[in-house]
Amino acid sequence: MEIITIKKDHFPEIAEIYRQGLETGHATFETSVPVWEDWDKSKLKHSRFAAIINNTVVGWAALSAVSDRCVYGGVAELSIYVSNAHKGKGVGKSLMLKLIDESESNGIWTLQSGMFPENEATVALHKRSGFRLIGHREKIGKLGNIWRDTIIMERRSKTIGIN
Repeated sequence: MEIITIKKDHFPEIAEIYRQGLETGHATFETSVPVWEDWDKSKLKHSRFAAIINNTVVGWAALSAVSDRCVYGGVAELSIYVSNAHKGKGVGKSLMLKLIDESESNGIWTLQSGMFPENEATVALHKRSGFRLIGHREKIGKLGNIWRDTIIMERRSKTIGIN
């Protein structure tokens, strides 16, 4: 497996992996796959990675700003998606490690992630990667006609933003 920086030509495979996540009903409140321009605008320009096996994108990770306010410039929300065919094979872990390393290289001191508590694999990946549970949001939004809870986890850097 190789972890590389995402380029625009990776987007069709990224979009397909995102679509697979949407189908689970446990990945996001979103209900449709964005077009490249919207996806690109919503992500920070650094820390965008694709996991490649046999010239095929099998997973991706990227960061989004949590706020436009400068005080939150070192805080980012992460997204990690793995293709159905490659779940449980270490793709998410590899992407997470690269994302943590690169985020710190770019001055990010806190990574946060919101997720459905039913997404047990995602919760476990975050726990193994040093994230801690910081909150539970009850019935924060509807997916379809069903109110859903989310949990929020964060990881504070031990090297960036500690002074």
